[in-house]
Amino acid sequence: MKIVVKKFGGTSVGDIDRIKRVAKRVKRTWSEGNAVVVVVSARAGVTNSLIERAFAIQKNPTDRELDVLMTCGEQETIALTCMALDAIGVPAVSRTGWQAGILTEGLHSKSRIREVSGGDIRKQLRAGKVVVVAGFQGINEVGDLTTFGRGGSDLSAIALAGALRAKSCQIFTDVEGVFTADPRIVPDARKIDAINYEEMLELASSGSKVMQTRAVEFAQKHNIPFEVRSTFSTKSGTAVKKKVKSLEDTLVSGVAIDKNQVRVSINELPDRPGAAAAVFKVMASAGVVVDMIVQNVARNGKANLTFTVPSEDAFRAEKALREHLKEGAGGKLGKSTNIAKISVVGVGMRSHSGVASKFFEALANAGINMLMISTSEIKISVAVNPDKGDDATRVAHQAFGLGK
Repeated sequence: MKIVVKKFGGTSVGDIDRIKRVAKRVKRTWSEGNAVVVVVSARAGVTNSLIERAFAIQKNPTDRELDVLMTCGEQETIALTCMALDAIGVPAVSRTGWQAGILTEGLHSKSRIREVSGGDIRKQLRAGKVVVVAGFQGINEVGDLTTFGRGGSDLSAIALAGALRAKSCQIFTDVEGVFTADPRIVPDARKIDAINYEEMLELASSGSKVMQTRAVEFAQKHNIPFEVRSTFSTKSGTAVKKKVKSLEDTLVSGVAIDKNQVRVSINELPDRPGAAAAVFKVMASAGVVVDMIVQNVARNGKANLTFTVPSEDAFRAEKALREHLKEGAGGKLGKSTNIAKISVVGVGMRSHSGVASKFFEALANAGINMLMISTSEIKISVAVNPDKGDDATRVAHQAFGLGK
């Protein structure tokens, strides 16, 4: 049995006409003799609408009840998609995340996959049915519904493809693949035909909205190749896999921008061993992912510590820090500010020098000030003022000759 997993995001299933288009696309693959598993997101805008309703009722709803509420969006989509398939002669059955055997652990709204059994998916496929699974969700050890965070349907699709040993896994979105930059910001951005897990992971973690970071991480860990392609085109997309030929010849593969970052500062932090460790232990306990970190040189036994967190974690981070500082840890919580993070990514950085100097010089020539800098083996990131983010992306893209 040749299993094909197809994941369709919120834009792809945004309205009835688009759901019907998805059904026709699925039928073509099913008619070729493949066993098809479809993973879907909530329709575009539905999750945000549900969250707005929650906060209209309660200022700080619990993460557990938010998870119960947010899983409703995907459940609507699986039912509508099955109806659309049935209407064109394709037998289909819907399954929620827990019915698909996706078992989770960890925090609500950011749960992690513990195990994927597949439930009765194989049985349904052998009966000739298309199985439509609700992405973004699973069930934990105590029977609570949990979610995987924004873009979590990507993770559901990758995990199911691995568990079912699928022949292929296709991630359908509103763009034709992975580009050298966001084509809405950089008009001459090019589509990348193939990219390895490592670079894809760095691009995803740096703000590229094509794939959820955790989904790429899962694919890399379990070596599950996949393709990113457009729902609205028949053109081939971008293959993401373990090895790509002649990759080291490419100095920089892409530029990513992340506008959903907040800079958090703690001033007058005692300059003693363990002070910074205590801060980040608090962040870890609160489930906050910390990205860029800068600690200024201490004066009079005091130092300033600055770091960035995702916008959606800013409230949680500030709340946890206030409680920590009240307990006498020392230091004062500064005013948090929005920033844009620009990253250049490429495995060629391992064997080539001068990438940082070219990047920084290009920004300087454009009059763009860098607020923070961080590096990894194949990535260089800078934080800039939000109103300079798009300009910085275009400048970096041009500096490394990534245009068409």
